[in-house]
Amino acid sequence: MSDHWDWDRPEPGAEDEPAETEAEGESPGGWPEEEPDAGGHSAGGWEADEPEPAAESPSDWPASPGWQQPDYSGYDEHGYRQSEELLPSHTEADAYAARRTRDPLARLFPGLPRGVRVTLDWILTIAGAILIVLALKQWVVNPYRIPSSSMEPVLNCAKPALGCLGHSSDRVLACRICLHFESPSRNDIVVFNTPSEAALKCGEGGTFVKRVIGLPGETLREDRKGFIYIRGPDSKKFVKLKEPFISAKDRLADSQHFGQTWPTVNGRPARIPPGNYFMMGDNRSQSCDSRTWGSVPRNKLIGIVFFVYWPPDRIGFR
Repeated sequence: MSDHWDWDRPEPGAEDEPAETEAEGESPGGWPEEEPDAGGHSAGGWEADEPEPAAESPSDWPASPGWQQPDYSGYDEHGYRQSEELLPSHTEADAYAARRTRDPLARLFPGLPRGVRVTLDWILTIAGAILIVLALKQWVVNPYRIPSSSMEPVLNCAKPALGCLGHSSDRVLACRICLHFESPSRNDIVVFNTPSEAALKCGEGGTFVKRVIGLPGETLREDRKGFIYIRGPDSKKFVKLKEPFISAKDRLADSQHFGQTWPTVNGRPARIPPGNYFMMGDNRSQSCDSRTWGSVPRNKLIGIVFFVYWPPDRIGFR
């Protein structure tokens, strides 16, 4: 028994038979030759591919009852909305940015160019700052420079002017709003507009700075050592005023007012009128004050000095 199959072994007696001639119409490979088909078949027996019909678009679909075709006019070929419709125009974007910005000018005038808005912003800022400073000076606090030696040594003026002790004049702040809430007290240093008699008797007027010594209804007297005595509105007795800010030397230097009383009417002692204040300088010999030209009405008071802000070595409250 052999180990292989005898599929290809010829049967006995078949070896000598002559090979059959190829049948007519068969191909060398044993397949019948196919004649060309006039009906569109190819030489290999396959039918020729016919052109496929064009794909139908959604617009060619038959509409069913009650169905409405969507509007695809705003979409591109991939089904996305066109970019110019997704993003707002420049004008709309600027208006939206103006609404969201903190710049009030951009909100009020969204169409203004940025450069114009910046310029206007600077102008308004500077103008606002100036208005605030003017308002503060008019109603709250006002700065002043000490021009004379009448308040030495508490407030300095600059050398080499007569009686000045400082290298530069003190710059002070006067509280204007304080006078709207309270009346000045004794020993307050006050800035005021002088009465008209001050210019006649002192040779100068305008704005002075002095210390409040006498209040409405009081009578003042100076003894022969330069001390001030005060009699109250309801008193018949004079009381010595304590003035630790004046040295004995300065008191004795002003001898022209020794023994005098203020105010006087027809040569007789009187009282300071209501709403008036008696002003005197600390440097009595260099001060032209109420002893010469009388008391100061309340409506001429400007502010109460409370702070020295210049020079640096003199900064402090007064």
